[in-house]
Amino acid sequence: MRERILIIEEDEAIVKGLRRGLANEGYQVDSAPDGESGLVLARDYNPHLVILALMLPGMDGMEVCRRIRQGGTMPILMLTARETVEDRVQGLDSGADDYMVKPFELDELLARVRALLRRTKQERSPTLSFSDLTLDTYSRQAIRHGRMIPLTAKEYDLLELFMHHPRQVLSRELIFDRVWGYDFGGESNVLDVYVRYLRGKIEIKGETRLIYTVRGLGYVLREP
Repeated sequence: MRERILIIEEDEAIVKGLRRGLANEGYQVDSAPDGESGLVLARDYNPHLVILALMLPGMDGMEVCRRIRQGGTMPILMLTARETVEDRVQGLDSGADDYMVKPFELDELLARVRALLRRTKQERSPTLSFSDLTLDTYSRQAIRHGRMIPLTAKEYDLLELFMHHPRQVLSRELIFDRVWGYDFGGESNVLDVYVRYLRGKIEIKGETRLIYTVRGLGYVLREP
């Protein structure tokens, strides 16, 4: 699954350059022009990293950073035109993990993004568990009742998404965005096909159902 990065910045030129540079590195990129909409995306899409401007219309970056920190642990890279030590200290105290002054070199920003993602990846547990199903994110191996479950790349990405969001209804649009990286369109049945493949592998020999259809909305991983 591609790592997701959220940019919260009102300067369209900066956003355009960042989106292009990050996409070329293989990241999935979302953006918001202000703090309020940025917080919504941070909550709904749970990005792996946030690039956050200090100066924003309405709610400033300090407050956005504090609110993100209240509900998430993803790394935050703060961007600002202010160069004083006091401003840097305030940014870090609000919860930012790193700090860059505008204008910045894209290559340096990409290096810092890689470093922050490496650090948080090392801190994350390599094993996800739900009910009697276990997923090792290092070996990409699923196990249920001691049974090794072979998964294709897309089946693994789909199961990992469910395992990261247990008991949460995931919309079809969100799943397409996270697993395939683009919108297949409302009429596509590829998601239903892959869910059927996945169920056929993790729910056999009388094992209880774990992936449920929520009609009109999407799918959810939950107990019977």
